[in-house]
Amino acid sequence: MQEKKLIKNLRDRDEKAFKFIVDKYKNFIFNISVSIIQNTEEADDLTQEVFIQIYKSINKFKEKSSLSTWIYRITLSKCYEHIRFKKRKKRFSKIINLFREDGSIIDIPVFNHPGIILEKKEEGKMLFEAINSLNEEQKSAYILKNIQGLSYKKISEVMKKSTSSIESLIFRAKKNLKKYLEKKLNDKK
Repeated sequence: MQEKKLIKNLRDRDEKAFKFIVDKYKNFIFNISVSIIQNTEEADDLTQEVFIQIYKSINKFKEKSSLSTWIYRITLSKCYEHIRFKKRKKRFSKIINLFREDGSIIDIPVFNHPGIILEKKEEGKMLFEAINSLNEEQKSAYILKNIQGLSYKKISEVMKKSTSSIESLIFRAKKNLKKYLEKKLNDKK
């Protein structure tokens, strides 16, 4: 289906067009969400929220970018909005506790992510801790490039930055990840 026709059909609330979008983007949206928030149930919820946002906002889509770029932006926005909400909730609530009664840290849930294959759960946990240590821009660029496999050009469209800025963000992200992981590994020795 041509993009212009698809957008028109979505604006006309055509059920087939919306089903087409869901089928085409559900795995992609879920994979980005789970890469950023690292929780499969929350990623499922966010995937649904992204589709609701697409449905509600399609009439506001100005077609200055491709539909997929617009969907990337909504997905990233929803993920970081979710993270900010969780941080606020954590700050103001004593109920949320990251530690068990014995003082050990709660395990990161196990999930199969197509972009990441690690031999040991602990290495995966350490990698996600490292990714979480990055600022939002570095984290987004790194995940879109190295986990989602997008080109620098596509990432620059999604993040509304020049290709050289994206290259710089990814370079700094890799440098910061390396520093973080080296420190963690040295601390273990």
